[in-house]
This record gives sequence, structure tokens and C-alpha cells, in this order.
Amino acid sequence: MLRRSLTATLSLLPLPVLAHPPRQPDKAESASIVEEIKVVRDKLAKAVTAKDARTLRSIYADAFTHTHESGKMDDKEARIASALAGEPMIENAPATDLSYRVFAGPTAIVTGKTTLPNAGDPSRRDVRWVAVYVTGRDGWLLAVSQATRLPA
Repeated sequence: MLRRSLTATLSLLPLPVLAHPPRQPDKAESASIVEEIKVVRDKLAKAVTAKDARTLRSIYADAFTHTHESGKMDDKEARIASALAGEPMIENAPATDLSYRVFAGPTAIVTGKTTLPNAGDPSRRDVRWVAVYVTGRDGWLLAVSQATRLPA
């Protein structure tokens, strides 16, 4: 029964859906994508610093989520509100240990390490973070990010 239902559903899909899966970008394509992501990251950092809500809305995916060190999750609007409030964010903080990986789709995963100030406190904390970029209709979108506090 399930097999017939699945077969019937698949027969309704357009042919491109049943075609070959996306291929992994080659080395040259990956290098080009990394450069594109660097431009988007720079644009995002400038938008956070300038509190440019319009640009932030164009870069964060509609289904974007950020997981804080505490486990708290923000959606797109909460993250933009944090940026507009001037909260410390991985998006515009200087980063080290940057790594870019490109996958089929294309999708790009960026990891790094950042030192952030503690809110209302002169001390600072180190975090390791990951950000996932996906292609959207109008270019690259930040789909998800997460920060993990490193031990002191």
C-alpha cells in the first residue's frame, strides 16, 4: 500500500525533480563561491554595524535561526532586533580560524572563532561559531548560525 502511494506521488513530480542530484562544485567553482560568501559576510557585518534593517532582511533567510551559547534560539526577526539594539554579534565581530567548505546545492559552511564582549561587563568571552549559507532567488542567504562558548 505504502509502495503504491509513494509510486503514485513520485509520478506526479515534474521530471527535473527525478533528475540527477546537484553535483559537488569543482575546485574552481568552490573557490569562486568562497569569494562570494566573503563578500556577503562583509556586507552582513557592515549592515549589523550600520543597523541597516533592510540589508539584514535581504541576507537572513526567512527561516533563519541562530542558536546562542545559552541554547536560546532566535528567528530572523529576533536576530535583526538584536543587531538593531547593538548587541554583540558574531556577524560583525573580528574572526580568526576561518574555514570555508562548499557543498552541492551549492551550500557553504563557514566556521570561525570570535571574541565577544559580555553584555554590561568589561570582560570578554571566546566563542566558536558556524554559519550556513544557501543560495536563494536573489543570491546567498544566511540560513542558520550557532555560537558555542569556549572554556576560559
